Amino acid sequence: MNILAIETATETCSVALLHKGTLLEQFELAPRRQTERVLPMVASLLAEAGIGRHQLDGIAFGQGPGAFTGVRVAVAVTQGLAFALDRPVVGVSTLASAALSAFDRGLEGPLLVAFDARMDELYLGAYRPAGQDRLEALLPDCLAHPQALPVLPKGLRGGAGSGVVHQAALQAVVPALSQWDATIHPRAGTVARLAAPRLAAGEGVPAEQALPVYLRDRVVHTGKAQ
Repeated sequence: MNILAIETATETCSVALLHKGTLLEQFELAPRRQTERVLPMVASLLAEAGIGRHQLDGIAFGQGPGAFTGVRVAVAVTQGLAFALDRPVVGVSTLASAALSAFDRGLEGPLLVAFDARMDELYLGAYRPAGQDRLEALLPDCLAHPQALPVLPKGLRGGAGSGVVHQAALQAVVPALSQWDATIHPRAGTVARLAAPRLAAGEGVPAEQALPVYLRDRVVHTGKAQ
């Protein structure tokens, strides 16, 4: 299958293409520039692979949680392409994408993934490997205050993500989180890899069902921080 993947939920912008079993990816730090960067990156990858958009079999996207605008960019681009091409789509958790990126880098599971959600909150998820390019979620993706964390899985061996800003609160609950890699990001490459077996199994959905996952109803903050 030829699978295009888009991930823009954090301060990065990445696009990946699974083509004939080979993964091509472009990844860059692009705070607030995802809108202008993502389509040129798509065109560049397709040109590199020597295929046209009509040869895509499906589109995967980082569905969140993450920055409101960034998640919307991935959803909007995915919907636009999928509508035009009449192709199925698959949404992938940005926390799961980051977890697979962490395992690729050599971190061991079970692993806590935490991203700074602003407003003194965290996006949290916990994962462990479950086979080639497969993960088992030990803690469903959630939004939490660092001083009111959900019950975390036992045996966590490390952490990843920008949630390191609240590492003291996290480590008070899980001492093993002294092993933390704050440079881990969700990536389109891991989005593509996690989506591939689902698309192959026919689990793709129509473009109008490419929906974001925000985990927060309130996306604009006014007044003092709580």
